[in-house]
Amino acid sequence: MHRDKSAEFAFIEDFTAELSAKKLVFPTSLSATMKIRKALSNPDISTEMVARIIGTEPVLSAKVLHLSNSSSFNPQGRKISDLRSATLLLGFAAIRNIAISIGMKQLAENKYNGNLTSQMDGLWRRSLRVAALAMVISRNFTKLSADKAMLGGLLHDIGKFYILNRAHHYRELFSSEQLLWNLIDQWHASIGAAILEDWEIADDIRSAVLDHKDYPVSQGGRPTLIDVVAAADYLDAHFVNESIHDLDWDNVPHALKTLQIDADNIEALMQETRTELALVLSAIG
Repeated sequence: MHRDKSAEFAFIEDFTAELSAKKLVFPTSLSATMKIRKALSNPDISTEMVARIIGTEPVLSAKVLHLSNSSSFNPQGRKISDLRSATLLLGFAAIRNIAISIGMKQLAENKYNGNLTSQMDGLWRRSLRVAALAMVISRNFTKLSADKAMLGGLLHDIGKFYILNRAHHYRELFSSEQLLWNLIDQWHASIGAAILEDWEIADDIRSAVLDHKDYPVSQGGRPTLIDVVAAADYLDAHFVNESIHDLDWDNVPHALKTLQIDADNIEALMQETRTELALVLSAIG
């Protein structure tokens, strides 16, 4: 099948216009949005739990991080790069208002059909898994910030959410599921990096989003955030299918070798990820 290039050009042109107009708030999982709003309605919730709840939703996470680095909330210009610090800075009332406003915007934008809704929910769950994997990998195999690794994993597919949300506007371009995913594979990394640049997310997280599938292999040196996100992205399929025993350790991506993830430590990594994921999901009920 061949895509309609004029329709594809129109799609990218419209994305660029939305980017310029600062209108990029779009649904990820609407069921998750409703659960988050309900969880944040508890007035006795702890800062730690608020940060954990925010960390289940990619758009909300990015917006909270963006606002915590804005001159309105952070006049001293102290760089905030994790959700715990952002939550402490903004305060619970502001966080709840942000979540409600984003949730309402996402609900208003929900025009896609049941099939795409299930795809969005599946993509959201995958983002949570990759975020949990990235956090655990960072904590055990690097000296990088585990919170930043979690954000990198959570946001690494943000471009896919945007494209799926806009699919209903371009029925000719996305006339089949194969055509839709072909375009997603081609464009999601660059679109995701552009979205995160617009939201002023840290450069290293943007680089991980843009380059985790295809990046130059470093010779020696310490693992980078790109290595962590690349490894988490690769391991997710084996994590969800419980097929780690099928891995051919001679042919795994270089990121796993750089991080020194191997047959001896992979099961402990998987178990810790299961625990982390259960904690995250319990936060939103």
